[in-house]
Amino acid sequence: MALENNSINHNPESGIRNPELPFSAISPGRLDVMGGIADYSGSLLLQMPILETTRVKLTRREGRIFSVDTDTDELHQHFEIHIDELLGLDYSTAGILIRSKLAGNWAVYIIGCYLVLAHEKGLVFGGDDLFISSNIPSGKGVSSSAAVELATMHAILKAYEMYIEPLELAVLAQKVENLVVGAACGLMDQLSVSLGRKDHLLPIVCQPHQVMEAIKIPEGIKFFGIDSGVRHAVSGTSYGDVRTAAFMAFSIILKKMGTSKRVIEEARGSGQWSHLPYKGYLGNISLEEFNKEYSALIPETIKGLEFINSFGNSIDKVTDIVPDKVYSLRSAAAHPVKENDRIQRFRSLLKKFQDSNQQKADLIEMGALMYGSHEGYSSVGLGEPVTEMIVDKLKEKGISEGIFGARISGGGSGGTVVVMTDAEKGVESVKAIYQYMLKQTGMALYFFSGSSDGAHYVNTLF
Repeated sequence: MALENNSINHNPESGIRNPELPFSAISPGRLDVMGGIADYSGSLLLQMPILETTRVKLTRREGRIFSVDTDTDELHQHFEIHIDELLGLDYSTAGILIRSKLAGNWAVYIIGCYLVLAHEKGLVFGGDDLFISSNIPSGKGVSSSAAVELATMHAILKAYEMYIEPLELAVLAQKVENLVVGAACGLMDQLSVSLGRKDHLLPIVCQPHQVMEAIKIPEGIKFFGIDSGVRHAVSGTSYGDVRTAAFMAFSIILKKMGTSKRVIEEARGSGQWSHLPYKGYLGNISLEEFNKEYSALIPETIKGLEFINSFGNSIDKVTDIVPDKVYSLRSAAAHPVKENDRIQRFRSLLKKFQDSNQQKADLIEMGALMYGSHEGYSSVGLGEPVTEMIVDKLKEKGISEGIFGARISGGGSGGTVVVMTDAEKGVESVKAIYQYMLKQTGMALYFFSGSSDGAHYVNTLF
């Protein structure tokens, strides 16, 4: 969709309650306790909002210029664009234009919110001044991008006196990332930073956006995050390849079940999957059924062109199959099926933990599920040597020192390792590993500890 003239407020003073008043909104990041890349395949996920937050201050201004500044450690901290430059551009073209400008690599997340709200919800806007401050480190797999999207969205809603239901707002924020920024992320991050609750794990099933009642973290369990110092990007090639391969594998399953290429193409175009087998999600296939019916059917690897000639396309419209690229299909399909099975068991143990008469055994089992998730990332090529070293060090400390489980999180390939400890020895043990990593790397690594409420709960619209 292109930005039309009627999406622009040619009278910047119209509809402004107080053009001098800054509107402020805030959003936390999130710790991916279980789930990660299985989100786009419809797996169950368990997410915890972190203490670190992003704040956006928006001031209406006269004229037709967006001016955006930040106090974060971006190389270029000021961005500016004239609204007329965006007229007539579709999402992708607008994103390319924004990123081509100085500081556009980070400002695209902010300006993208305006474009999506204009296209999808009829927002009529003029020029604004925005200031972004954040203590959420970027590139660490803790949803810094989703946080800035949700904080910006809430600031815009306040300034323009709009209300959007929280589930829909998360979907709109995802559109910013998928269609304007060009990152093929699932919906997990936006839902987590919006609807997470302090000291709870939020169960999510992205089919496309089912959010369940948050689960209070029992008193005997703690979750922490250790920054690896290796920057992660969802838009990176490896993540995109794994996602593409998972949907390619699902196309093979659809063909086995009698779904035609035409139906797949129609589902890709419409984004409506509920009429497809398994409602369009690998996560709806049980582990037993996958192993029995489909695993052997899916090739370990296949070249993009060979797949296109045999099976056509996939239902995922945010990724494209590259003819000359070789994709690892079987591992990419098996991971979300196995992960969903692991998380279902993890959630069951978590919910009964407080009343369990075998809490240590339950912690050991939950930890094993986290280690299994970590191994799953490696199986699809999203492991990373430094995160592997962190997990190995945590395993060495082990149960006797209160460390029960750990896994690489988010999109993998670096970022943050999530750790589960008991509430006694484990707290000091995980801090000791963090101190060890500080000395080993010589870098200013982050240690994630604590929680907060999501953007929906901390922002008052009116």
